[in-house]
Amino acid sequence: MNSTSLTLRWSGKPLNGTAQLPASKSESNRALIIQALAGSGQLDNLSDANDTQLMQRLLADPTAETLDAEDAGTVMRFLTAYLAVTNRQALLTGTPRMKERPIMVLVDALRELGARIEYAEMEGFPPLRLQGWQPEATADNELAELSVRGDISSQYISALLMIGPMLPSGLRVNLVGKVGSRPYIRMTQALMQHFGANFRDLGSVLEVRPAAYQSADYTIESDWSAASYWYAMVALGPVGSEITLPGLRQYSWQGDQAIVGIMEKLGVATEFVADGVRLTQISPAAELTHDFTDCPDLAQTVAVVAAAQGTNLVMTGLESLRIKETDRIAALQTELASFGAFLLEEANEHFRVTSENFHVDGQEVATYHDHRMAMAFAPLALRGPLTIQDPKVVRKSYPQFWSELEKAGFQVNQSNQMN
Repeated sequence: MNSTSLTLRWSGKPLNGTAQLPASKSESNRALIIQALAGSGQLDNLSDANDTQLMQRLLADPTAETLDAEDAGTVMRFLTAYLAVTNRQALLTGTPRMKERPIMVLVDALRELGARIEYAEMEGFPPLRLQGWQPEATADNELAELSVRGDISSQYISALLMIGPMLPSGLRVNLVGKVGSRPYIRMTQALMQHFGANFRDLGSVLEVRPAAYQSADYTIESDWSAASYWYAMVALGPVGSEITLPGLRQYSWQGDQAIVGIMEKLGVATEFVADGVRLTQISPAAELTHDFTDCPDLAQTVAVVAAAQGTNLVMTGLESLRIKETDRIAALQTELASFGAFLLEEANEHFRVTSENFHVDGQEVATYHDHRMAMAFAPLALRGPLTIQDPKVVRKSYPQFWSELEKAGFQVNQSNQMN
């Protein structure tokens, strides 16, 4: 079997220019589901990420008996709820890794609302066999009610909320315990309301009244998660490095806009300009503590920058990282070690990043089928040559990432290997 890798090198001059970002995959996939439920509406600047292209293809085929969500978490979770509420009978499957990612919390909730769903293989995991919808009647003006753990993936909660307007009795979701990734829930709420949903956020209680979505147009914002890699490059670049990123909004629905405050501590200032942001270097702090509960997709990027700079970083709120495309905590620990850095668990879900003699001198970074591993480690090429294995993984969220690096001045050489 052939595998590919990319070797990255930097010229040594300051990083400068404009980088094009993909549109937000999180916004795009939510908007596609809501648009499908609304029946119409124009969506502009949809993401070209594989997950979004996949969502479009699957939604465009209303008669398919088998739908393959591949490795896309939002596609699997959002489609499970969408197919259920639209009374589809189909098999929803995915990659071997997807079949290891739990989905029982969502399936149990949908069953409680009236969905008939069976596990086609292992209990609690995809693939799922959807067999229609039989909602139970509730008393007049009484919302259908669910209690859902708040510390699970917010994608489960968003999937349930988005179908709320379609339920005969609407929906009340009681969030139990600590709520993770709250900004993603707020993004779902904002998009639902943009399309006419009657949504009330009462803190630990979320209410959606029964009322059909309305047709509306929407333009997707550029992706703050993708922006984080350019923040890392400015932080790690030669003195005088700066970059402009178009399409980002100062008042954003994306939780990963938290990168603005985090990277201010790691040496990057953000200036909001007419159509985006301009990033420039400032002095980094010696220490940083951050809770990633609301922005887990930033964890890898921040850990790598802190390790390279020698910043003492304490990280909490990483619980969801173990059930992503890979076990991101284990992957980070393994790959950081080759550069002279460590991600240590000091207490339950309480981690510290430290480094000793951090160096970049030709290491190969394994990506574990995880797009964020590839892009989080790529900025280290500003400190020395390195090789990224399986670089095609970036198609999941940022297909043009490597070409954007070339435009910015990186030397990008691809090689093929026989396994």
